[in-house]
Amino acid sequence: MHAPDAPRRFGLLFAVALSLAACGATATGTISTSAQAPTPAPSLTIPVTTPEGAMSAVIAAQPRFAGIGPKQPDMIGQAKWMEALPASGVGAFVVMVSVGWGDCEAGCIDEHHWTYAVLPDGGVRLISEGGADVPGDILPGAGATVGGAGNTGINGHATAGPVCPVEKNPPDPSCAPRPVAGAHVVAIDASGSQVSETMTDETGAFGFDLAPGDYTIQGDAAPGLMGGPGQVQVTVVAGTRSTVDLAYDTGIR
Repeated sequence: MHAPDAPRRFGLLFAVALSLAACGATATGTISTSAQAPTPAPSLTIPVTTPEGAMSAVIAAQPRFAGIGPKQPDMIGQAKWMEALPASGVGAFVVMVSVGWGDCEAGCIDEHHWTYAVLPDGGVRLISEGGADVPGDILPGAGATVGGAGNTGINGHATAGPVCPVEKNPPDPSCAPRPVAGAHVVAIDASGSQVSETMTDETGAFGFDLAPGDYTIQGDAAPGLMGGPGQVQVTVVAGTRSTVDLAYDTGIR
């Protein structure tokens, strides 16, 4: 059962998504590991008016979630689930996706979760993502929309901030960093050679399938932002996907 203020909270989350969209995030679709522009993501042609429609919209935009069913509160050990709740006062939905593993009969040792805003026209915007790195055998399609499909490599996310000229305490959700879509990102190995390249998707996500070793991840300058992000050093371990965050500067002060 959700707390009494849940509709208001989800309304605030949806407002964040609208703010991100207003800041210029464009739909670039599925990631390609070549230098070619990504293919546009699938979209719905009918209005989203039900929780089931909202969950279908998320699956259409993120095929890695295909096969994940609605949350069943009375089910013990449900490791993967989706839940859609109305975004108060805006005629749309907030969809939460959770994937867990490791003794889920007792509540799951590790979990990863995503929260999406689904607009009435079927548009999907990532609000937040967090948790442990998802092993490839737990969510086999996890790399499909972020540039890599194997169990070893890197998953990343590019964001730009600050969004507001003055930071507030407590933080204002509408001032959260926005995703950077369509940014060119490269992976450089320990010898200094570029070994892979990709583009960020509409949520700022990207990824690489890489052999174990040490790498530098570098994002190129993006239009409207203050150059590129700083380089990030990361070590890839066999059988895992490391996480990388690229932070762009909007220049807002």
